[in-house]
Amino acid sequence: MTKMILLGEVAEIIKGISYRSADYSNSENGIAFVNLKSVARGGGYNADGIKYYAGQIKPSQYVEPGDILIANTDLTQNREIIGSPIIMPNIGRSACFSLDLSKIIATDTEVVDPRYLFYYLKSPIAREYMLAHSNGSTVMHLSVKAVPNMELNLPPLYQQKKIADILSSLDEKIELNRRMNETLEQLGQTLFRHYFVDNPEARSWDKKPLDEIANFLNGLAMQKYPKINGQPTLPVIKIREMSSGITDSTDIASANIPEEYIIRDGDLLFSWSGTLMVRFWSGGDGALNQHLFKVTSDKYPEWLYYYWTKYHLDQFILIAKSKATTMGHIQRKHLKQAEVIVPPNIEEMTSEFTSVIDQIKTNLFETNSLVNIRDALLLKLISGEIEV
Repeated sequence: MTKMILLGEVAEIIKGISYRSADYSNSENGIAFVNLKSVARGGGYNADGIKYYAGQIKPSQYVEPGDILIANTDLTQNREIIGSPIIMPNIGRSACFSLDLSKIIATDTEVVDPRYLFYYLKSPIAREYMLAHSNGSTVMHLSVKAVPNMELNLPPLYQQKKIADILSSLDEKIELNRRMNETLEQLGQTLFRHYFVDNPEARSWDKKPLDEIANFLNGLAMQKYPKINGQPTLPVIKIREMSSGITDSTDIASANIPEEYIIRDGDLLFSWSGTLMVRFWSGGDGALNQHLFKVTSDKYPEWLYYYWTKYHLDQFILIAKSKATTMGHIQRKHLKQAEVIVPPNIEEMTSEFTSVIDQIKTNLFETNSLVNIRDALLLKLISGEIEV
């Protein structure tokens, strides 16, 4: 039997640090500063968002592994961060958190399991409450005073623990796949440097512009292909979807677009504007939006243009940052200026590189399936639609 209880009855909400830019530290040996960028869209921890802090810290403003934090502020256009929770992983160093976040500590663990509380906060039920108690136009702010008044649907403690076990086991496998792919990416980069950067023989190999070893197909302005009731549709894949996958905020377009502009699992995407990234897609069929390239080749193996595009990515990012616009970008001339080396023994290398890429894709596809399973189970378990 479930019971309804207010969050503030079983948890304490603690404010983070009101900081200045002068308080940031450049030393990676300092205190890690968990901030808004540490919150992934839809909830979860984003390791790329960590900064370092050298200002004053109250004891309550430290954050430990297992602590729950929620976002109080949102700068995203579609409000995908506000109220979203993270559960702090062990990052191997001391950490504190900013005023853009609140720490939620379960104070009565005989009534609520902390891990169950995290998943409850991640559920659509909690998200609806957080959005209803947020306001703002350019920047959205959560009413922190309203958070303790959110109702929790709590099954018996032993059921909470079982629900948390199921959901966390899926998250652990998702995290394992992420770490495996980090290792595989490092392996691929090591192989690439061995053959093309540190190899003296490579200086005598054939040289070509990047845009001659692959076709960089720019996406369409998908607002010209609106969805039509009763007809097939596709999610529009933009830079946001490259980072966070398809969400409830993803735009929808008509599926009646040229075949070459349809993205399939395993396709290589390169965002050339805003946030520049090179990634394999694993979120199902979608429509290629402008500002993204779908990268293909009928002549050269995928690994060759994948690793050479990644090799030049840092330089492309610098070019984009130098643009005097709100949204930096590169141009096709920069693809032509980027030199690549084509080895004479390309077939011999292909099996070695392809095995790495194939495993990366396998992990991505499995992770996408696990995320879908977890999200479907999350709502059903939290709402009580299914029982453990």
